[in-house]
Amino acid sequence: MKKTLYSLMLSDEVVREVDLLAHRMGTNRSNLINQILAEYVNLTTPERRINDIFTAIEELMTPSRDLVPFFSPNTFTMSLKSSLEYKYRPTVKYEVELYRTGERSIGELSVIFRTQSASLIAAMTEFFRLWKYVEDKNLAPLLKGEPVNYALYDGKFVRSISIPSRDCTSEELAEVLSDYIKLFDECMKGSLTGKFTSQDVERRYYQLLEKETVLI
Repeated sequence: MKKTLYSLMLSDEVVREVDLLAHRMGTNRSNLINQILAEYVNLTTPERRINDIFTAIEELMTPSRDLVPFFSPNTFTMSLKSSLEYKYRPTVKYEVELYRTGERSIGELSVIFRTQSASLIAAMTEFFRLWKYVEDKNLAPLLKGEPVNYALYDGKFVRSISIPSRDCTSEELAEVLSDYIKLFDECMKGSLTGKFTSQDVERRYYQLLEKETVLI
């Protein structure tokens, strides 16, 4: 959504109250006035849609004991923390970033982990490669737009979030993202503990794919 500089005559008292509210909300004067006007004319801005998606994800994830969501309003990212069933119970952070606009993708999902264990790093790297293989085999043929992009760095696995396969509401997209992260977390933990084989991971992924009406 394009933004343009406009000149407006506003009373000092109004601007002062807007600035105080913007400070409490962690935003700035222009963004807050833009939000207020958009709500008044019943227009959904990209910022409002992202906020609605993150709020819905937070509500969907709250009952879960495995994933703890962290979300601050008026931001383009949210995170979820999970503990691995491994020595010293290292944590994994899922970071969801959504773009205001996107031609090739609507955002990206990062899986961030911190560990000094060479065996754990090797096991997680193996799982990430397995996950990419499963998606290349089962998801890629169904996507009509840009292919999913992946990247693996030291302590970080990144996957692009494809433009949804159809128009969907904020609640629908939040549910798809929540289901995806839950499955990823379950399969990763199952693989690391030896509970899941590669066939188990692919079977669970295919079951989710059959259930979802929106593909990302």
